[in-house]
Amino acid sequence: MGRPSEVRVRVPGSSANLGPGFDSLGLALGLHDDVEVSVAAEGIEVEVVGEGAGRVPCDEAHLVVRAMRAAWVVVGDAPPGIRMRCRNAIPHSRGLGSSAAAAVAGAVAAVALSGRDLELERDTILQVTAGMEGHADNAAASLFGGFVVAWETAGNMSERFHAVRRDAHPGIHPVALVAGTESMTSTTRGLLPEGVPLRDAAFTGSRSALAVLAFTERPDLLLPATEDRLHQGYRRPAYPESASLMDALRSRGIPAAISGAGPSVLALTADGTLPDDLDLHGFTAVALPVDSDGARVEMG
Repeated sequence: MGRPSEVRVRVPGSSANLGPGFDSLGLALGLHDDVEVSVAAEGIEVEVVGEGAGRVPCDEAHLVVRAMRAAWVVVGDAPPGIRMRCRNAIPHSRGLGSSAAAAVAGAVAAVALSGRDLELERDTILQVTAGMEGHADNAAASLFGGFVVAWETAGNMSERFHAVRRDAHPGIHPVALVAGTESMTSTTRGLLPEGVPLRDAAFTGSRSALAVLAFTERPDLLLPATEDRLHQGYRRPAYPESASLMDALRSRGIPAAISGAGPSVLALTADGTLPDDLDLHGFTAVALPVDSDGARVEMG
């Protein structure tokens, strides 16, 4: 294929962990960032509209630009300059995969501008973006869409990160409870212990296996399938209001989990509605469909 002079990329946000699947389970959500990138004679120009405007860097330090640079190291053919416009809808630092979505948008744009076949380079994109994140759950969900199971292999293998995509059951209607406050993944990871009791590891392992079945075939099992003893309990001091909201949802029979590193909460409803008496102070409820397509690109 020829090299386009402009590309437009749409990337969904995501929710990772989904309870027990720490760094391994992800769900793409119908909340999107749109990035337009065009080739320029030199330099770099970045415009940001929406989430992050006025707060994120508008130069080489921008995450989308960094992902493009990382991808071009692998696929080559970097243009002499770029002009970029980001229209962001995914809230930043809320546990909805904004950083992974930005990385995926950049890597996809770089591969497309290089004239490469995106389908043939999807694993390259996963390696670049998951490498930037340190894990593949959010990146794989944004890249592939749907429900993903991600894992990592050790050693010097060229393909370190892996993911398998499956369709989420159509009876699952997520509602994101978007927190009004932010949380940093580095902070919440710092609360995790080096080890957990064997009984808690076994419990969480069984729930992770059950979650794969629940998200794809048996949504009636989502309540037990989203139980976790590996990370959410240890992170409660970082987001006590989120943990309380999750508990309130679960006590009403609604499967719920902290979304990624928090502080947002993901409710997995059957019809996209929540109880009227639920206290949502400090949170905004947003019904979001599962995004089945993942990253999409249009050539200019």
